[in-house]
Amino acid sequence: MLFRSDNVTAVCDEVIAAILAVNRGDAAPYGADETTAQLAGAFGAYFEARVSVHPVATGIAANALSLAAAMPPPGAAICHRNAHVNTSESGAPEFFSGGGKLLVLDGAHGKLSAEAVDALVRSSSPDRMQSAPPTAVTVTQGTEAGTVYTLEELAAISAVCRRHGLVLHMDGARFENARAALGCSPADLTWRAGVDILSYGATKNGAMCADAVIIFDGPHAAQLGRFMGQRRLRAGQVFSKMRYLSAQLLAMIEGGVAERNATHANRMAAKLSAGLAAIPGVRLLHPTEMNEVFVFLPEAVRAALARRGYSIRPRPEDPSVVRFVTAWNTAESDVAAFLAAAVPEAVV
Repeated sequence: MLFRSDNVTAVCDEVIAAILAVNRGDAAPYGADETTAQLAGAFGAYFEARVSVHPVATGIAANALSLAAAMPPPGAAICHRNAHVNTSESGAPEFFSGGGKLLVLDGAHGKLSAEAVDALVRSSSPDRMQSAPPTAVTVTQGTEAGTVYTLEELAAISAVCRRHGLVLHMDGARFENARAALGCSPADLTWRAGVDILSYGATKNGAMCADAVIIFDGPHAAQLGRFMGQRRLRAGQVFSKMRYLSAQLLAMIEGGVAERNATHANRMAAKLSAGLAAIPGVRLLHPTEMNEVFVFLPEAVRAALARRGYSIRPRPEDPSVVRFVTAWNTAESDVAAFLAAAVPEAVV
């Protein structure tokens, strides 16, 4: 399981403590509890803005519900070809939006470019009955290639969205890892860069089962917030004991837990990436900018790891391509041991 994903880790101590703290007595159900009532104020302070916060259990739910609000029929959302919403969510955005369409673009290292987005929008005629008009753009931060959109890149995409009246959604499954990599504030990476709605990921960063849809005050806030409660209910995401999800979210943003966890994961990925790149025959496929490392591993390295008890999961498209993911609790000793095991005997 080592480096397989940041989904496989234990839950961080602060989140466990927060769950235990609310695990006393009774509380009003379905989000009417005191803990959930704190979310808007706490996340508003965190993002330095007026926000509405909608807890969900998974990132897929957060993305699907966000895009359902951002591309009402017959709308469409522009995304990268390798975006999680396009490759790994079994059509959830299309299903929950009532048939919304994903319009895919290519881009180096998992990123959309403002120029490509603008060209696609301009080529789409809103008067053509046979086409689904773009109503949203969704960016993954950090990307499926382990890279991070800079603030300038986001601002450029946002400018395109504003020019064409599109909603800008951010899939922030690893939002905190991207933020730690950029060294910026939550506000800088979201609404100040033009983001209208965010899928905030906490589970990969040390929570148990808590992500959130966060809607920022702005020109699209009323549209995005309308029916969000009903959408969550239909999706089975309005939990009777909501306090346990809300407590996790609060624990992550209080006391610097989210930033600490993400910074550590990124630092471990940098060590892993540098160590792998130093092994003859290993080639980095993308820059390592957060906690994901994509590499080409020659057969000799894969064989060395197998002989020493390490199992790796190659990418479906190529058995020589592997993604490694570090996490909030990755130990430096684990990185060192893995790197030592990856060196073929002839090199040693």
